Amino acid sequence: MARFIFITGGVVSSLGKGLASAALGALLQARGFSVRLRKLDPYLNVDPGTMSPFEHGEVFVTDDGAETDLDLGHYERFTGVAARNTDSVSSGRIYSNVLEKERRGDYLGKTIQVIPHVTNEIKDFIAIGEDEVDFMLCEIGGTVGDIEGLPFFEAIRQFAQDKPRGQCIFMHLTLLPYLKASGELKTKPTQHSVKELRSIGLAPDLLVCRSEMPIPQKERDKLALFCNVRPEAVIAAQDLKSIYDAPLSYHREGLDQAVLDAFGISPAPRPNLSRWEDVSDRVHNSDGEVRVAIVGKYTQLEDAYKSIAEALTHGGMANRVKVKAEWIDAEIFEREDAAPHLENFHAIIVPGGFGERGTEGKIKAAEFARTRNVPYLGICLGMQMAVIEAARHLTDLTDAGSEEFDHEAGKKRFTPVVYHLKEWVQGNAKVERKVDDDKGGTMRLGAYDAVLAEGSRVAEIYGTTNIDERHRHRYEVDVRYKKQLEEKGLKFSGMSPDGRLPEIVEVTDHPWFIGVQFHPELKSKPFNPHPLFRDFVRAAKENSRLV
Repeated sequence: MARFIFITGGVVSSLGKGLASAALGALLQARGFSVRLRKLDPYLNVDPGTMSPFEHGEVFVTDDGAETDLDLGHYERFTGVAARNTDSVSSGRIYSNVLEKERRGDYLGKTIQVIPHVTNEIKDFIAIGEDEVDFMLCEIGGTVGDIEGLPFFEAIRQFAQDKPRGQCIFMHLTLLPYLKASGELKTKPTQHSVKELRSIGLAPDLLVCRSEMPIPQKERDKLALFCNVRPEAVIAAQDLKSIYDAPLSYHREGLDQAVLDAFGISPAPRPNLSRWEDVSDRVHNSDGEVRVAIVGKYTQLEDAYKSIAEALTHGGMANRVKVKAEWIDAEIFEREDAAPHLENFHAIIVPGGFGERGTEGKIKAAEFARTRNVPYLGICLGMQMAVIEAARHLTDLTDAGSEEFDHEAGKKRFTPVVYHLKEWVQGNAKVERKVDDDKGGTMRLGAYDAVLAEGSRVAEIYGTTNIDERHRHRYEVDVRYKKQLEEKGLKFSGMSPDGRLPEIVEVTDHPWFIGVQFHPELKSKPFNPHPLFRDFVRAAKENSRLV
């Protein structure tokens, strides 16, 4: 039976609850415990799949096809535990489930209310798989006091009451603002945040306090007194140079010990932190720097490409170099020559995206990389734009385009090198889709197998010819143009097992030019970098010596 740790936030948002949860999960693993992490989000969207990256940042995708909050990416990167669709839920999904049950008559004509029907649905979700692990960490999105979060706070209050005493604890993350004029860390916002928690029946067992500087003992004692926690359960969370210092930093502050003490686990197993000591060493002790341009359409918000940024860091760690990623708006290349913007970079990434905006700029970035022998990694839409670029400039398909945007009214005739996939096989079932279907959850989502060509660059990189990777897209490269493109040097080196769907392309006479239909960044971890990112950064490092 799992022990439950509920993580809440107060004072302000974006304090790093997800990172704190992930780091704590890693520390509990280091002590020999098994963990699973979950995110409960109060927004009314069923999932973040239809939300703009500017609204919510990256959408993280699990092997089983769930579109989830980006914090699940942190959970996976720090613990290595593959997330599932049962590890993320929103108010929208909870209410949708409740209303479906009401329509079916499952409630036998009762009046449907937040308590007990909505809270029971949340509690049932929290309990899924509780017999599988030693610790279940559940992060509540938003900030205490938000009206939309109240059903979740009430549900975890009830959940803790239902469990035997000592099986659930509460960890509250807050901010200690520093007033420069008086030279003080102020504890009052945290006191008020805890007061708000206590008013709805929750009392924190631990306080994790974000601050710009160490917390003096005087302030720790004050927080302990007024928030009713032990002084050793007041944990400082200072800003770090790298998020991968978090496990070691939290361990030095005593977070994992405070958690075990709260559960009465004594004697506590000694932690083995060698994995994180190695990670920290690789982050801070590099032998050089490579510059990578990320040519995308959501560059104003770096969280839109969070997993790509982290996967590049992992690739840098594997090669003992620091990766300096710079974000470039693809639309710039639709007005200006790409060369002046890209010629000082050692490698180029064109990531995924949706819609027409910026696509011609991405095509120009792919052309620059191909013609100038600059290492190139095209991900999802980035692969499709690389294929369209090759079709336009290497074959007679000069009007090559994509049905995603070129089918719109008023467009001139084009050759649909990229088309809207209408059906495919997932497991043992056929999936069908129409252009005008609902947008949410209708893409090719989750892990799919691919077969790599013997002797190809990607087969060498992966060290195998059979892989599975995570997908999130509606459009596919048309295999009908495979022969035409391969004759000009664009090899289709990875295909779906049935040979219908191109998964990977590579330019054969290029130092490093690969496009993938999937999202390799979603499976990269600091202690196990994804093979493509590891080799991509290696190629960038080699190119840096030539430039």
